[in-house]
Amino acid sequence: MPLKRPAVGLTFCLLYLTSYFTNKFVLSVLKFTYPTLFQGWQTLVGGLLLHISWKWGWVEMSSSSRAEVLSWLPASALFVGIIYSGSRALSRLPIPIFLTLHNAAEVITCGIAKFVQKEQISLLKICRVLILLVAAGCLPFCDPQFDADGYFWAVIHLLCAGGYKVYHKLRRPSSLSDPEQQYINYASSVVVLAFASHPTGDLFSALDFPFLYFYSFHSSCCASGLLGFLLTLHTLKLKSSTSSGQYAAWNCLAKVITAGLSPIVFEIAVNVSTVCCLFLGGFAEVLLLYTERSGS
Repeated sequence: MPLKRPAVGLTFCLLYLTSYFTNKFVLSVLKFTYPTLFQGWQTLVGGLLLHISWKWGWVEMSSSSRAEVLSWLPASALFVGIIYSGSRALSRLPIPIFLTLHNAAEVITCGIAKFVQKEQISLLKICRVLILLVAAGCLPFCDPQFDADGYFWAVIHLLCAGGYKVYHKLRRPSSLSDPEQQYINYASSVVVLAFASHPTGDLFSALDFPFLYFYSFHSSCCASGLLGFLLTLHTLKLKSSTSSGQYAAWNCLAKVITAGLSPIVFEIAVNVSTVCCLFLGGFAEVLLLYTERSGS
């Protein structure tokens, strides 16, 4: 499948890589493990930049009614769960393992489509989902660096991600555009995470963070907020300017590059079984390209 829109696609891959690496650096190297504050900062920056982009005409959004906003709030609640649990999981798990578990959210969307909505699912797509399930299910038993908390939050993450995809699919066609949905997600996340920072203990625990006044921490947090927004912006642009198959191809390439380069930058301990699980998950991603191409 020839990749179209190479400039937008390659920019997307670069932003995907740098965004994951920056977040991993803050969470695992600097060990700023206060997700209500870190994700609250990222969504605040993202919301402000999206608002500025709308005012300057870079993004098209319209005023939504209260009913439309309220109807999207369940998805926003799942979005908060995605970013919070994802932050907790990424702080403890290597990027290749995190991405493999993240991809397993497709099991939920396919399962609900098959058994709840009674949709016809192609055999190839079922095989892909089963491969994802095997790869993600075997990882905890093969991982020499097994971290129970990391895998727990990864499971919460994939459940929220799967639920978000299902809700987004059920809402089609929606009166809210993708930027409008993301704007509501940002606003809801800022409010929820701000209120949650005190009960979780993050608000005052962060005052004892050893790198609180270091330039490396400040610059990394600024970069994470900016890169997260740019990645969201280019994701929306790539989706709107290419077919679903083309987007899947670029998304797969971005994940492969990120997972492949991460061991060079961040420590990871693997054995033969772990590598097999990771390659199995990668093979399932490649199968996605064929299912999208055939319209299955």
